[in-house]
Amino acid sequence: MSRRSGILEFAVLGLLRESPMHGYELRKRLNTSLGVFRAFSYGTLYPCLKTLVANGWLIEESGSTPEDTLAAPLAGRRAKIVYRLTAEGKEHFEELLSQTGPDAYEDEHFAARFAFFGQTSRDVRMRVLEGRRSRLEERLEKMRASLARTRERLDDYTLELQRHGMESVEREVRWLNELIESERAGRDVKGSAPEGSAQQDNTSGETGGLPRHRDSTRPDPSDDTTR
Repeated sequence: MSRRSGILEFAVLGLLRESPMHGYELRKRLNTSLGVFRAFSYGTLYPCLKTLVANGWLIEESGSTPEDTLAAPLAGRRAKIVYRLTAEGKEHFEELLSQTGPDAYEDEHFAARFAFFGQTSRDVRMRVLEGRRSRLEERLEKMRASLARTRERLDDYTLELQRHGMESVEREVRWLNELIESERAGRDVKGSAPEGSAQQDNTSGETGGLPRHRDSTRPDPSDDTTR
């Protein structure tokens, strides 16, 4: 399984844990709620869904009323298929949520993991956030060293692009520092969560530690400029 297909399976399971959906709804949620999947197609989604069904983690159900089901063949249309998470699928997703290996710190995987922090226990959130911060600090150190070596050979525009990339990483590190501080403090910041994220920890009963926004410069975890 490729890393990207693994991220997609994780995201699909997470969305279906919230409620059953058909393919169109899933694709829309993946595009709008999880920016990391902006460019993927039905040709990517449906093989993923078939794999999850074959593994016993999803089941397919008819999403139409009985009348629609009878009328669909006459109209030349297929009834919509709704995908529902099974008990085994929920257990598998919870197992994935608990994993904090190196992949969880990478750009695309971190964005997907962060989108489901509302369903993740606080200790796991902390490990993922601290791992992501460590990974970005390593990246920032390499960027600074590279810039110091090549500064004299770069034209003004290339130099400005390098600086822009560094500033993007520095901004995300500051954001991660705020999140980590809030998680450690166990703050109840009801009403301050970013759009599309859950504040209440549904798996442990703990309250999420999102910091209050002081400005609109919080980076998007899926921002290409941090890669």
